[in-house]
Amino acid sequence: MKADARRTAEGVLFTDQYQLSMAQLYFRYGLHETTAQFDHFFRRYPDYGAHEAGFCINAGLEWFLDWMQEARFRNEDLAHLRSQRNRAGEAVFGEDFLSYLGKMGGFDGLSIRAIPEGRVVHPHVPLTTVRGPLAMAQLVETALLNALNYQTLVATKAARIRESARGGTVLEFGLRRGQERGANAGTRAALIGGADFTSNVGLSHVLGYPPKGTHAHSMVQVFMALGQSELDAFRAYAAVYPDECTLLVDTIDTLESGVPNAIIVFEELRTKGHTPGGVRLDSGDLAYLAIQTARMLDAAGFNAVPIVLSSDLDELVIWQIITQIAEEANRYGVDADNLVKRLTYGVGTRLVTSHGEGALGGVYKLVAIDKGGDWAAAIKLADSPGKMTNPGNKRAWRIYDTRGLATADLIGLEDEEPQALSRLVLHHPSDYTRSRTLDQRDITTIEALLIDVVRDGKLVYQSPSIEAMRAQRNADIQRLDLGVRRLVNPHIYHVSLSEQLWALKQKLVDELEG
Repeated sequence: MKADARRTAEGVLFTDQYQLSMAQLYFRYGLHETTAQFDHFFRRYPDYGAHEAGFCINAGLEWFLDWMQEARFRNEDLAHLRSQRNRAGEAVFGEDFLSYLGKMGGFDGLSIRAIPEGRVVHPHVPLTTVRGPLAMAQLVETALLNALNYQTLVATKAARIRESARGGTVLEFGLRRGQERGANAGTRAALIGGADFTSNVGLSHVLGYPPKGTHAHSMVQVFMALGQSELDAFRAYAAVYPDECTLLVDTIDTLESGVPNAIIVFEELRTKGHTPGGVRLDSGDLAYLAIQTARMLDAAGFNAVPIVLSSDLDELVIWQIITQIAEEANRYGVDADNLVKRLTYGVGTRLVTSHGEGALGGVYKLVAIDKGGDWAAAIKLADSPGKMTNPGNKRAWRIYDTRGLATADLIGLEDEEPQALSRLVLHHPSDYTRSRTLDQRDITTIEALLIDVVRDGKLVYQSPSIEAMRAQRNADIQRLDLGVRRLVNPHIYHVSLSEQLWALKQKLVDELEG
């Protein structure tokens, strides 16, 4: 795609047609400058089929804010809109509306609150709130959902993989299998969520991390096709990269050829003062092969050499590998704990595509609108109670119990101060029969989750570094109950409504149903 075409496709017109259709309707009825608030949230955790998540990791905010700051209605964009015709051959968008878009330019009238990237997040809690002129707040929806939903999905998968790896190094290898250039977003989200490094060279340099990788089977095949051997290929690689020599050992036969040849090369490197980088296993029974590889390396005096595992890994596969190693390693004289510590996991396709759950159901819903100087709460009813929205201008808090663990996320109205109450009644978001009560003596901290990031179009927030996001992720996960962190059948984390928000919601439901 040429540069001009890319600016059109990825700029302010990176939206859905119905957003522009609604914006023009609001313009026609004089509602376009009416102040409104929208909430972005997701309704359920990713469900991977055989297992599901018990928490998510928020990601994507910085890239969305970058887009919003740069997106502007250029003359070229307005010309594209002007060219649209309906079935009768008439212009879809009126000149007065296009003139309004050109005058507005971009999203300077919007104010945004958000939960920072790297935080643990849960269903129904607003991750992002957008307030401002109705037309422009509507137009920002598609880009916001595109940026935050996908990165949150991948960051969550990466966090689960890191949990299952038990401290092992995680490498993200998904660039070749990602959704075109969206794989860059997947790489970034993976680094936030749990990957230590990535093979993605460009984004590694942008984010300040050294790219990681080994070599392909084709390198060994080239030498063999030219009449040489696997050992010759390994020696050639070691000669060029003596201090980064990680060898892929399964092109011919892992245990009969690959590992023995790698050991020969490692011994030659050692005599020259170099430390071997490791071996990589990419096929077969990875747990068994890791044990046997460790046994052979240990016998040769390389008991600290890393072993990289790859081939369709995800959180459950890694969990099964570690479980098998714990049960089998000792019978072969291999220290299971030491082996698990030296494992590195190259995770590709199943991470960048969030294998098993290809999309996060994040939505963007109107919750309040200015009605003659007063806020009017808005609600969406649905046949399914879980799809009913929570109305009004809201805030969100995380409540920590006397153990210092997160016990609930509370959604309440903007003017509420739960810290000032002697006791809190927490209502289930959709089941009126379920509630719980917390006294202040049961609580150590009530933490506000949403912070200001944009005020009247001006960025007032400095995005943290990836390292800071990782530290926040680690801290949040450590403050979850172990049951919530389970890879399979996790315990349900409580997300609740305050008494005031619950009362407002029931009032609106009664009025609409009546």
